[in-house]
Amino acid sequence: MRPTLVVGLAQYASVPGNAPDTVARACRLVQLAARQGADLVLLPEYFNTEYFAQHRDYRYLDYAEPEDGASLSRVREVSREHQVFVAANFYEDGGGGHLYNTTALVDRSGTIVGKYRKTHPAAIKSLEKIFFRYGSRFPVFPVDGWRVGIVTSDDNFYPEATRCVALAGADAILMPHAVIRGILWDALFQTRAFENSTYVCIANKIGVEQAFDFCGRSLAVDPFGTVIAAADDVAEGVQCVTLEIAQVSAARKRFHLYRDRRPDLYRRLVQETDQFGQADG
Repeated sequence: MRPTLVVGLAQYASVPGNAPDTVARACRLVQLAARQGADLVLLPEYFNTEYFAQHRDYRYLDYAEPEDGASLSRVREVSREHQVFVAANFYEDGGGGHLYNTTALVDRSGTIVGKYRKTHPAAIKSLEKIFFRYGSRFPVFPVDGWRVGIVTSDDNFYPEATRCVALAGADAILMPHAVIRGILWDALFQTRAFENSTYVCIANKIGVEQAFDFCGRSLAVDPFGTVIAAADDVAEGVQCVTLEIAQVSAARKRFHLYRDRRPDLYRRLVQETDQFGQADG
């Protein structure tokens, strides 16, 4: 296992209605991160499109692409050219009428080595639930000997999601985001990192798209809950941060959050409940 992993956190504004130009922005940042020594580059949520789920307009269904579509194929070319891992979130046509919010992990050879599909699509200010199906797995992937998991945007509002990834053995959790201003930010991710003794890495969109003003602030948090890198809220760019596996080990030795867990007390968490919190049956 490599003692360190250099992660590039990319943030940029999408070009609405123009996937090729948006993908070009993403690829420029992947190239920049690779030149700065990144082993892995994390792109924001919907890396190739605007945040289309603001409106009930079914023409946006045409934005969905298969994994061998033009957008991800271009990322795979750049990944292979620069010998870097890339995590790219896109609106996936999974075949058979199944559409997903998917993050594909591409390795240094440009091969897709795994996918995570968003498990908690939002439907408060957005309408994600009408555009794609939810995922149901929390896989962990090998990246140069590290164990890396992925959760997406609103998934982070459910601590069970990151806990499932951590229990699967993740040393670091990647989090592509398309989050607007006014949302609790640093404290949320500091908590997710600390409670799981894992690194947390976030890449968020910037710019204004109709009613949504994306807040940027891509950041990395260490397993003790300390912010170790953070971008501002408006600038396009990529920030590279070095993760140290020794910090993961040190945090787990210091706080023993896994040793002292009590799964026997948590059955209620997986029971179906009514609106008053009473267990069904």
